[in-house]
Amino acid sequence: MKNNFLNKSVANIYSKPSHNSEVISQILYGEKFKILLKRKKWVKIKTNYDNYIGYIKNNEFLRNFKPSYKISKIKTRIFLKRNKKFLSSNHYLYYGSGVCVRNKNKKYIEFEKNKWIKKSDTKNIDHYEKNYIKIFKSFLNTKYLWGGKTCAGIDCSALIQIYFYYNRIFFPRDTKDQIRFCKKKSRSLFKGDIIFWKGHVGICLSKSKFIHAYGPKKKVIVMPVIQTIKLIDKTANLKVKKVSNISNY
Repeated sequence: MKNNFLNKSVANIYSKPSHNSEVISQILYGEKFKILLKRKKWVKIKTNYDNYIGYIKNNEFLRNFKPSYKISKIKTRIFLKRNKKFLSSNHYLYYGSGVCVRNKNKKYIEFEKNKWIKKSDTKNIDHYEKNYIKIFKSFLNTKYLWGGKTCAGIDCSALIQIYFYYNRIFFPRDTKDQIRFCKKKSRSLFKGDIIFWKGHVGICLSKSKFIHAYGPKKKVIVMPVIQTIKLIDKTANLKVKKVSNISNY
């Protein structure tokens, strides 16, 4: 079927066409997907970026969408323009989301009819962010949310993937697929090393500091590397399966 693009800030992807089923991931504003199947109020989709398959609620999705900017802050507030004044709403676009430009001035960009965001919160769609540490640290204390992909809630594999998504570089969504995809390196730990366990992943900010979306702590947290490895071994009986490095991708 034809390409579609999400026209909500974020939408849950479910394992089955039911709100009672598991949320397995999320899809962000402007993200491209194909509809594989329509089932009443639900559609089965396949995302273009990482080929992820699941169900989202049916809607009148965008069809013609060529983003020229993307959100470069962890989130940006959406504003409404009334009588030449920009009024803040309670809605946001999230990191990495692409936007089209309908209109703009010195400070704001209109991406949909009377929906504006600050220009300073965006970068050109082709912008490449090299500073992965800055990005991962921006998610510090974000609550842990299984299937989440934003600062409103994120899981361990999405924390790693979101950096690649921003740069529009393919990287798998789930930890099991990331393990298969990533190249193995020696176990000597350095800055930028991605450490995998069965069902868990995080990244070294340095030889001694490690950041991950950690379920037991219910948030994105920085911990000592060796302490983390020992803790996961002790509490979950899980050994490190693979070490890779972010510079390989």
